[in-house]
Amino acid sequence: MKPYVIGIDMGGTNTVFGIVDARGIVIASSSIKTAKHANFDDYVDELYTEVTKLIKENDAEGKIHGIGIGAPNANYYTGEIADGVNLPWPTPIPLVQKMQDKFGIPVMTTNDANAAAIGEMTYGAARGLKDFIMITLGTGVGSGIVINGQVVYGHDGFAGELGHVTMKRNNGRLCGCGRTGCLEAYCSATGVARTAREFLELRNEPSLLRNIDIETITSKDVYDAAVNGDKMAKEIFEYTGNMLGEAMADFAAFSSPEAFILFGGLAKSGELLLRPLRESYERNVMKTFKGKARILLSELKEADAAVLGASALGWEAKPLPAVPAPAPAAPEA
Repeated sequence: MKPYVIGIDMGGTNTVFGIVDARGIVIASSSIKTAKHANFDDYVDELYTEVTKLIKENDAEGKIHGIGIGAPNANYYTGEIADGVNLPWPTPIPLVQKMQDKFGIPVMTTNDANAAAIGEMTYGAARGLKDFIMITLGTGVGSGIVINGQVVYGHDGFAGELGHVTMKRNNGRLCGCGRTGCLEAYCSATGVARTAREFLELRNEPSLLRNIDIETITSKDVYDAAVNGDKMAKEIFEYTGNMLGEAMADFAAFSSPEAFILFGGLAKSGELLLRPLRESYERNVMKTFKGKARILLSELKEADAAVLGASALGWEAKPLPAVPAPAPAAPEA
């Protein structure tokens, strides 16, 4: 078996890629600007040029087993990006077909949260686990569900959107998906900032957060204030952790995971988030599941995590079946 794979993380702003070995060590990595090209084929051309350059510089020519790509709304079954909200090109995009035609190497893709779950199972905190739920807490709330060692994709490739379960049926916040009351609207980094703005507008007590322009507050500002003992900031984390714990208690009922693995900037808030989350989970989970699931933090290095998650797919990649040539036209009578 060839010793390396390429992992590509396609974000709305940057595309990061790297050469990864079977132990999960990123041998080398680089990046390009995703939105630099108005035409998707031009983007693929630049990506090919830069990835090929990285391969040559690291003596990896002829040693690449496959390419794995984590991309927004990428479909594992079809290889297409169905609806790339943050991407500059019209969708659907035949991502796998275009990349395989260009590179001549087997390619697989899935959405970024599923890629994170596969990466965690291959290289990180979920090694040896067959049933777990990966929750990514970033700009949104993503998730990857693994049951009996297999990522759950559903019949159409889009299963596992736990960030879009409804947490507030009435008067919920508008979510980027167009619905209201979604978990993502409350428990993402963006959601924490929205909670901060609500608390500041509805309450009168002093807070370090009042020293910041209310429209520019970020989850990092809330974290910094909480670390400095700010009561309101701590309550924002209580509110967030409590809701996330309630959601995870519901998730346990359908897949009985061995563990929940948290990843992303917000997960690094430590006990500010984890303590209320654990307490809420144990308070709300069905008795059958109490004390069974561990709540863990990702073991993937943040700088490498997206590339590692995508690269884990590269080991599974198989060539697309050849498209049959059109039958010759029947001779005219």
